[in-house]
Amino acid sequence: MAADAEEEQLLLVSSLRQWDSWKQLQREEVALFSTFGVLFVTMVFFYVVIRVAFRRKVSNTILLVGLSDAGKTTLFYQLRDGSAHQGSVTSMEPNDDEFILHSESTKKVKIKPVHIVDVPGHARLRPKLDDFLPKTCGLVFVVDALDFMPHLRSAAEYLYEVLTKTVVARKKIPVLLACNKMDKITAHSTDFIRKQLEKEINKLRLTRSAISSADVTSEISLGVEGEPFKFSQCVNQVSTAEMSALNGQVEEVEHFIREQVKP
Repeated sequence: MAADAEEEQLLLVSSLRQWDSWKQLQREEVALFSTFGVLFVTMVFFYVVIRVAFRRKVSNTILLVGLSDAGKTTLFYQLRDGSAHQGSVTSMEPNDDEFILHSESTKKVKIKPVHIVDVPGHARLRPKLDDFLPKTCGLVFVVDALDFMPHLRSAAEYLYEVLTKTVVARKKIPVLLACNKMDKITAHSTDFIRKQLEKEINKLRLTRSAISSADVTSEISLGVEGEPFKFSQCVNQVSTAEMSALNGQVEEVEHFIREQVKP
C-alpha cells in the first residue's frame, strides 16, 4: 500500500511538472508571437512611411529653356492648351503651371499632371533657372532651327552653362534639344544642329579650360580630355527632337516629358 501511494505521489509530481512545462511553453509561444507581431507592424509602418516619403520626392517638373524668341513660350501654351495663343511671345517672367498635357486631356484614365516652367531666355533673367533646377526631372532646350546659325554661339554658351551646372550633372537630369520650326523648308536638320553645337561647345571648353580656375564660371568640366566634345560624353542623357511649336507639332517633346514624368 505504501508503495502504491508513493507511486501515485510520483505520478502526481510528474504530472504537475509537465503541466508547468506546458504552461511555460505556452507563455514563451505567446511572447514569441507577440514579438513577431510587433516586428511585423513596425516593418509595415516603416514601409508605408518610406513609400510616402519616396512619392513626395519624385519630381514632375520640366523646364523649358533656351534663347529668347526660340519658341519656349509658344511650346508652353501648346503643351497646356493645345494652341499658340498670340504666336511668338517673349516672356520676361517664368510661365509656371501644373497641368495634364493637352493631348492627354480627353483620356478617361487618371493621369499625373506635369509641372512645366518656361524660363525666360534673356541673359539677365537666366539666374532664375537656378531656382528651379533642384526640383527638376527634365530639361527641354529649345533651339530655333530656322534662324540657327546667327545665334549658334549664344545658344552654345547657354547650353554649356546648363550642362556644366553641378546639380544637372549630379542628378543626371536628361536634356532634350528641341529643334523648333522644323516645318519650314529652310530649317536646319537636328543632326546638323547637334553637330554644330558640339563643335561650338568644344571651342568653349578649350577656351575656358585655359582660364584660371578662379575665373571659370562653370561648376564642372565637360567631355573627355584630348577628345572632341560629344553629347554622348555627358553624364546625363542629351537627345534631340523635331518640333513646330506654332503649328502644334510637339509630339516628340511630349514623349520626352512622359518618359521623365510617368502618367
